Amino acid sequence: MKFGYGLITCQRHPNDARSDRQLYREALDLAVEAETLGFDSVWTSEHHFQDDAYMPSVIPMSAAIAARTERIEIGVGVALAPLYDPVRLAEDAATVDLLSDGRFILGLGLGWLDWEFEAFGQVRRQRVPRTEATIATCRQAWGSELLQPQGVSVTPKPHRSGGPPIWIGATAEPAIRRAARIADGFMASEPGAGDWAAQVSWVRDEQTQHGRSGISLSGYWPVFTSINGDAWDRVRSHVHYMAWKYEDSESNRGRIGPLPHAPASDAETEALLRATTICGTPDEVVDQIRVLNDVAGADDFTFVGRFYYPGMDRVEMASATRLFAERVIPAFR
Repeated sequence: MKFGYGLITCQRHPNDARSDRQLYREALDLAVEAETLGFDSVWTSEHHFQDDAYMPSVIPMSAAIAARTERIEIGVGVALAPLYDPVRLAEDAATVDLLSDGRFILGLGLGWLDWEFEAFGQVRRQRVPRTEATIATCRQAWGSELLQPQGVSVTPKPHRSGGPPIWIGATAEPAIRRAARIADGFMASEPGAGDWAAQVSWVRDEQTQHGRSGISLSGYWPVFTSINGDAWDRVRSHVHYMAWKYEDSESNRGRIGPLPHAPASDAETEALLRATTICGTPDEVVDQIRVLNDVAGADDFTFVGRFYYPGMDRVEMASATRLFAERVIPAFR
């Protein structure tokens, strides 16, 4: 079992007066700290044109992390494949794989915000064929033959033969089954234990039907550890803010000016958030992760903890992450 640190997004919070420059410098420092603490991978995430400046350029950020680190894997969770030129993405990913000495994982997703597609001149209903074509283009570009139909050789080639692994982030059954057919890995998005079990079963079923094996399983969950038994009370407002901010993305097109605060959470919403947040004492967190690991039942399962909370006190965030590294990760080694 492997452990990832993420998802670094460089979002501005209404209560955080730091500049974008400072947030991006902190992001690089966090990647170095994750490596120092013994995490196996560090993850970024992508959106575009958000009022809180959610990170739009994960490939350059991955290259910067590669230059600052030596061992840790560098994952994108995820780049929105339909919004990229496939050939350019193949070139950029190959470059990051070279800079990182083969530590890059290219995570791809379909995207879901209509106005993101419109801003890039793309059509949302074409997102599935565009994603499939992008994966096919990358793999052909990273191989030894000419890229067709262009008839060109994409150079330089990645550090690893065949290129970096491609993981697909998905939540719906058809998308998860597609990942099992065409990707090297599947990345889940904060599922509860029951949903996670169903998702893993779809992956296994699809693998059996198509004679595939060796797909990497992964997922990311909000995480917070505390030795005082107050973990949920300390993280609840931050988990709520992150969840609300994704919902707010539907309506913030073209929004400028002061950033809004999240509305108060109701009991139903809080219960749903609590059900998918891994938090508690180190021993309690170990027990919760063990359930997910047992469901995965695989040697290649990566648990990505969402330790990055926009607006949380930096010292508190670092302390909870360090406690996780010192008391949780060793329980699985």
